[in-house]
Amino acid sequence: MNRRTMLGSMALIGAAGSLAGRAAAKAPDVTGPVATVGGTGPLNLITDVPGLKVGQAQDAGARTGVTVILADTPATAAVDVRGGGPASRETDVLRPENLVQQVDAIVLSGGSVYGLGSGDGITAWLGAQDKGFGFGPKVPGIPFSPIVPTVALYDLANGGNKDWGTEPPYRTLAVRAAEAASDRFELGTAGCGYGAKAGSLKGGVGSASAVLSTGYTVGAIVGVNSAGSVVAPGGKTFWSAPYEIDGEFGGLGPSGLSAAGDEWGAVKADPRAGENTTIALVATDVALTRVECQRVAIMAQDGMARAIRPSHAPFDGDIVFCISTEKQQIPEGAMRQFVVAEIGAAAADVLARAIARGVYHATNWDGVTGQAWSDL
Repeated sequence: MNRRTMLGSMALIGAAGSLAGRAAAKAPDVTGPVATVGGTGPLNLITDVPGLKVGQAQDAGARTGVTVILADTPATAAVDVRGGGPASRETDVLRPENLVQQVDAIVLSGGSVYGLGSGDGITAWLGAQDKGFGFGPKVPGIPFSPIVPTVALYDLANGGNKDWGTEPPYRTLAVRAAEAASDRFELGTAGCGYGAKAGSLKGGVGSASAVLSTGYTVGAIVGVNSAGSVVAPGGKTFWSAPYEIDGEFGGLGPSGLSAAGDEWGAVKADPRAGENTTIALVATDVALTRVECQRVAIMAQDGMARAIRPSHAPFDGDIVFCISTEKQQIPEGAMRQFVVAEIGAAAADVLARAIARGVYHATNWDGVTGQAWSDL
């Protein structure tokens, strides 16, 4: 072992020891009567991360919807794109070399390219409240510029009425969602997941949270519209089963997990390119830089791989955002990088759980039978 490797290893060991000691010495900074260290937050939703609210709206006739995540104050953000067919707007603004460091909201939408119009609705809604990026104080007649990265999943071929002409519903749905934003929201067939399919099963919106031994909170929200399967072949066991907490998606345990290399489970029969996207946001209350958020987003993509088989395929458009609400500070030096790794690892686990919860809670559209997880 050379000197540089040895010193790096010693720094990491020291960071780990310091972190463990601090965890033992300091009571976790957790709010809510049922939060448990090593378990979920009070609601087991991304809104357990302080500073976030979620609103959703859907159009049952069109079988589509929108999910809006609002930050109480601008939040540092990054994005990682792994799928071969993404639909997005304002993701380039999150590149580390660009000017704006923070976002006002993130939008997850149905509707493919049409759904990107939901970002217009939230931008206008926030701008009317004088929120957004600007150079200095507000000047009369010059609006601020809300930063609202938006991604959309493909639900155009699910049988809903998409005959909307020049007036797709997404701008209106987005405003309705924002006006309904709260710390509580529906899972399953709601919001951006209203029109989603997860392999051959009904997809949906999922969310989960975790409270770490250090008191840091990590959460995830996801619209599951994958080509791949979320369950193992021959049964209904979620690929995410090893990460389940307190029976949150059926409590079946991991004993049903087995598959040959080319056995995927309940995949889509015809996974055409560009029609399958899992879109997600992970969040933490730890104050991270944008580069650190980028690393957490990259690590969180592992949660998709743990929960969906296969994932990140040529016909998927998988995208994961990461945001930091900056409510808790972390130290500098080697220990800081250990904390970033800890947050990223937790984000992957939480996203895997959120994916399973989205499908577990999903119900069929009116008049449709035999496609929900509960029907297996």
